[in-house]
Amino acid sequence: MVSLPPFAPFPQSSWRQHLSSSEWNTLLQSWTSICRAISSLSEQDIKTALARDESIATFLVSFAEETAEAGFTILDSHSTTLPKAVFQLVSRVFTVSPPPQLFDYAFLANIARIFPRKATAPLIARLFQRHAAALEAALTALKKQLIPQLEAGIKGDLKSVEARLIRLNYLLHASSDTCTLFLAGSDFLDGLIVCFRVMNPPLRKVILTTTYLCLVGLIDTEPAKWSMLSDQLYALKEAADAHKAGPLNVNDSLVPELITNTPLLKVLLRRAEDTGAATENFKKRITALEGYRKGTMVRPKRLIRRRLDKGKGKITQQEVNADIHVHKMSQITQVQDLFPDLGSGFVSKCLDEYGEDVEQVVANLLSETLPPHLANADRSESLSSHPEAGHTELAPRSTPPQVPTRHNVFDDDDFDRLAMDVSKVSFGKKPGKNADEMLKDKATAPNKSAILSALAAFDSDDDERDDTYDADDVGGTVDASNQEADAASDSNEEALFRAYQMDSKLFDRDAGTRRGNPRAKLREETGMTDEAIEGWALILVRNPQQKRRLEAKYAFSGQQAQLERTSWRASPAGSGEEGSEPDGGSSRGGRGGGRGRGRGRGRGRGGNVAGPTGEKETESARKNKEANKGSRANHNRRDARAKKMARGGFAG
Repeated sequence: MVSLPPFAPFPQSSWRQHLSSSEWNTLLQSWTSICRAISSLSEQDIKTALARDESIATFLVSFAEETAEAGFTILDSHSTTLPKAVFQLVSRVFTVSPPPQLFDYAFLANIARIFPRKATAPLIARLFQRHAAALEAALTALKKQLIPQLEAGIKGDLKSVEARLIRLNYLLHASSDTCTLFLAGSDFLDGLIVCFRVMNPPLRKVILTTTYLCLVGLIDTEPAKWSMLSDQLYALKEAADAHKAGPLNVNDSLVPELITNTPLLKVLLRRAEDTGAATENFKKRITALEGYRKGTMVRPKRLIRRRLDKGKGKITQQEVNADIHVHKMSQITQVQDLFPDLGSGFVSKCLDEYGEDVEQVVANLLSETLPPHLANADRSESLSSHPEAGHTELAPRSTPPQVPTRHNVFDDDDFDRLAMDVSKVSFGKKPGKNADEMLKDKATAPNKSAILSALAAFDSDDDERDDTYDADDVGGTVDASNQEADAASDSNEEALFRAYQMDSKLFDRDAGTRRGNPRAKLREETGMTDEAIEGWALILVRNPQQKRRLEAKYAFSGQQAQLERTSWRASPAGSGEEGSEPDGGSSRGGRGGGRGRGRGRGRGRGGNVAGPTGEKETESARKNKEANKGSRANHNRRDARAKKMARGGFAG
């Protein structure tokens, strides 16, 4: 056997980026040549090469892994030749004793993914026939790893389970023997049912696909395993019944989703009827599972905006000719009534010759005086249904005058002459400058001579003119305030304050008050909105000082009915109140009799503590006796005595 060079592993994407196109094409050509050379060897030589060189299996695994992720587009010009050579090499390797790494489910799934099912299904089936023990051992190990993770549910490694099931689905689609292996026993199917309860939409889709492929794969084998399929359908029905009877959510059941979203039952029933395996028991189980189908969701009809034809398009020559054609047909019919043997096309030419005058056409036809080109024409010619569109000839015209040049205010400026300094031009927002840059920029700095001239014109001895007495110099003052506006404001203020004094609830901020007649009358009187009226009341409540000012301002309305006497009058005897008649002597504070004939010093207090018991004035006097004792006490008498002694009086 001729010794062949070893395979270089197929590089990953990170390594492929560092290869030039020539180096990459050289690698692709080398792999293609070596694959073809090994495939042409005998079985014994291939077996020897596999035992001696491990690079063959390493290349096949790496090639399948990378092309399954990126596709054959990474192979450039060898996207057809190299995959074909690799598939031939894999087929020859599977006929002999393959290395252990080629029995891995990941490699088989990648082969089933990158090559069509029509080619990979027989290849994997032969591998099951020749190396069933090794292949079943590898797939059983994967099954034992998946079942605990599926049954763990949300506590398991869901990302790893999803990734493995996605890759396994390619192998299940291509190999019915793999489907039979995974459905042997009920552990794997039960694990799928339990894991479907986890609210993970991507994982649920993968589980539905896995379940569908496993069940359909049972009838793709030769012979089909109808008995095993019937048992699996019964297990699905039992799981659906248990889920429905339990406290779990209805939408978390695998069976209704499988029946509704996949054509499983339809495919199984059609295949059973075609092969004659549709027994009564099988049909009953199909019918029982049909009861779990969910109602179809009616998706809202998508509105399609259609462009309305408003008849505003350009008229075509065919439309114009159509109208003319209809008009001319009536004239042609008149002529053909007299000459039935003439064709419509010939009559149309005659009408064109005589300006569509039917009488002249008939007269010339009867007298046989037609022009030569009509006399020799085909009289049975029919009228064409598609008239030729006339093309207008473009007559030569003189050259139009040159377009006048348009001038504007920016002509002959720095930009027009391309003399502008590029450093001064900015597009968009002009970048700002810091203090140092602005100080260094002398272009915008003021001229020194201009500063000196401005300083020379400034007179420091010129005082500012005092206009304090300008108004007095003219002999009067002018009130700059708007008195009419102030009067209107005062009238509104008075109306609002009067209304507030009568009923403060008139200013409540609710809908009922706003719709009431008093509020409407107040709006009409003041010309203010509801918000302004309520705001005025709110300010008045928050400002007690303004409220007191308004009370003092509008307390007297100028409508006094009678004038009360303001002079002091002595109260009636013993009443303690002011009266109209004197009592012979003045009462000093209501505490005793008069001190002489004249008027007393002070007013009566309206009651005597020594008066009759039970009277109102006496009780009031006794009650108020001690009211001001704390504030005055004996201070008044003491101060009065001090004043008397100061004037030179004597004690006692």
